[in-house]
Amino acid sequence: MRRMSALVFAAGLAYAAPALAQSPAPPQQPPAAQTQPPAAQTPPAPKPYATIAVKVTPPPADPSFAGFRKQLGDIAAKKDRAALARLVVAKEFFWDTDDGDKADKKKSGIDNLGAALGGFSGQEAAGWETLEAAAAEPTAEPHAERKNVVCAPSVPQFDEQAFEKAIQDTGSEPGEWGFPIAEGVEVRASAAANAPAIDRLAMALVRVLPDDAATQEVPFVRVSTPAGKTGYVPLDAIAALASDQICYLKDGTGWKITGYIGGE
Repeated sequence: MRRMSALVFAAGLAYAAPALAQSPAPPQQPPAAQTQPPAAQTPPAPKPYATIAVKVTPPPADPSFAGFRKQLGDIAAKKDRAALARLVVAKEFFWDTDDGDKADKKKSGIDNLGAALGGFSGQEAAGWETLEAAAAEPTAEPHAERKNVVCAPSVPQFDEQAFEKAIQDTGSEPGEWGFPIAEGVEVRASAAANAPAIDRLAMALVRVLPDDAATQEVPFVRVSTPAGKTGYVPLDAIAALASDQICYLKDGTGWKITGYIGGE
């Protein structure tokens, strides 16, 4: 649920050639008065930056949690709302935002979850895709204030001062950065799964560059490694630094979705 969105930018301006016409051509301008389109400028090579290690909290060491997530993923893939309702707390669902708890206590847990995720009505409802990603999320962390509640994805931990310096050194913005979902993600020379690998990502911050690269099979994003090398990694291999969270609680019947953190 926290996969990085691809960054897209315009490749440049297109200059249309004049069409041939049947009417007489207008008198030519003197050479000095003719204007030429500006030459395309090659963007500067990305600057290297320090390797900034990232730590994330793994999910609870409880086999039942892994089983619950698999069940959740199967239900989301089938878009089975009735089955999903059994995996959501019936009451006391919370929806924490900057403005407080947004959950409607008069509604069921699944109704509040649907409101938070974009709905479960219809095959194309946004909530199903979010739940599929949540089921595959490899991290989870204890809620700071709610006992026996874990939320995922976990918030990445890293040296914030080093991050600020990396932003300054590269002339970038905080939103351009993410981190790999696992150690050793291969960076490829082009946006193709069979392209040569030119580097591997450590479990560290990585800069995502503007690009619109994708194949019919797997979308890719262009990244700059700490050494300043540029290449491509699968879009779903990069996690964003900030994300909303789905929260889970284990009760006497097993794990259930109990809340959501984020949104407006």
